[in-house]
Amino acid sequence: MAAEPEILEELRRLRARVPQLTGALAASVDGLVLAQDTPGVEPEGVAALTATALGVAVRMADATGQGELRELLVRGVHGYVAVYAAGRTAVLTLLAQDRVNVGRLHLEGRRAGARVGELVDAETAARGLGRVTPAKDPKPGPPARPPAHRARTARTPRATGASTPTTTES
Repeated sequence: MAAEPEILEELRRLRARVPQLTGALAASVDGLVLAQDTPGVEPEGVAALTATALGVAVRMADATGQGELRELLVRGVHGYVAVYAAGRTAVLTLLAQDRVNVGRLHLEGRRAGARVGELVDAETAARGLGRVTPAKDPKPGPPARPPAHRARTARTPRATGASTPTTTES
């Protein structure tokens, strides 16, 4: 893949921004490694497991009416595995220590996933391969719920004058 050096560079920049990351891997939704920076971990196995977990997570999000899958977080005794959607055809898998700031992990993981997705989607479009997505269950899921609309009510301005008693005054 022509975008592999750029993806690898993005993974390295991500690991520099989040020092508690122990590995980063970009893979196709089919479980093929696109680029990896995962010392001490077998990238092909992680990519294959990511594809399997992704399939289950996509079905769970669909079955519960939560919409398109964005991310998946697994917490183990020794740390986290976070999976982020990366465009239409790839996923970003991050391995992190237990002491990672999970908010920072999500922030940086989402940004890197978007960048990796741009690179992979551009490469896919250049090759004319079209869209590749995980296989869907042949039976249709529940219909999508329309967004709930809440009417806004006008608020009455608060009085701030000196003659207005507060809860601490008697």
